[in-house]
Amino acid sequence: MPLKKSEFLSHVWQDGLFKGKVVFCTGGNGTICSAQVRALVYLGANACIVGRNEQKTLDMAKDLAAQRQGAKVIGIGNIDVRDIDLLSKAAERCAKELGGIDFLIAGAAGNFLAPMAQLSANAFKTVMDIDVLGSYNVTKVCIPYLLESVKKYNSQGGLPKSDTAGPSGRIIYVSATMHYTGMALQTHVVAAKAAVDAISHNVALEYGPLGITSNIIAPGPIAGTEGMDRLGGKLRANERPGQRLPLGRWGSIKEIADATVWLFSDAANYVTGQTTIVDGGAWHVQTGPGSSFPYPDFLLSGQQVTGVGGSKRKETSSKL
Repeated sequence: MPLKKSEFLSHVWQDGLFKGKVVFCTGGNGTICSAQVRALVYLGANACIVGRNEQKTLDMAKDLAAQRQGAKVIGIGNIDVRDIDLLSKAAERCAKELGGIDFLIAGAAGNFLAPMAQLSANAFKTVMDIDVLGSYNVTKVCIPYLLESVKKYNSQGGLPKSDTAGPSGRIIYVSATMHYTGMALQTHVVAAKAAVDAISHNVALEYGPLGITSNIIAPGPIAGTEGMDRLGGKLRANERPGQRLPLGRWGSIKEIADATVWLFSDAANYVTGQTTIVDGGAWHVQTGPGSSFPYPDFLLSGQQVTGVGGSKRKETSSKL
């Protein structure tokens, strides 16, 4: 059901900001990406979200469409971002039914906890393929539509042609911060997110002259997400969530959505090739995925990662 605006968007944004625009989003049925799309839909955009789980994707599309009267949100399930043909067909359907693609959010990702001793080559490759190849694939299939959008809405240098049209041809890659310092039990994700960041930077270089901007949002610990359910670990006695972070709390999906709106809005016309970190300063103090796996004690113990909340890979992470 629709959320109250205060749950996913700040009051500072103008209603109708993205009227008539279309966003294509991979990983759109996830907690963070659906919040990003929800904010854009509320502010006037239509959307197409794709995901692996068909029913979950269809249900989320219906929920997002209910956020604004008259909104159109397409949900396409059974999409593996490693398959560029499937993505190409999904993008084609989006453009045909909604009139184009103006914004892209590359958010599909995979994660689980595993020390290198438990991490098989296949498990490592799986995460690399989902995060890196998936980001590359969706960029390749959406670039032609984004370039058409630039011609329609933008003038020289990515500026909007009019006060009412707003900018277009923008990409956000959803990344992370753990590769800034490294993180135990996350070798596969550290490598993948570093590569995703590199893709974004090169897209900014190669397509900036054609009017497309490419930026990264790097969320930190966000409350209520699948990622924190899996990776957050158990709290110590009398410890509140995020107590050990500079701002003393976990973030909210609203704070990721606000960063998304800013990067797609007229306010970020001259921002490209950049990383917006939304983590309450967490990466400056990060040492590991949670107190359930204290560093370095857990690694030295030789124990295996089991019982991770929300994970379907409790006993099989090394078999992926």
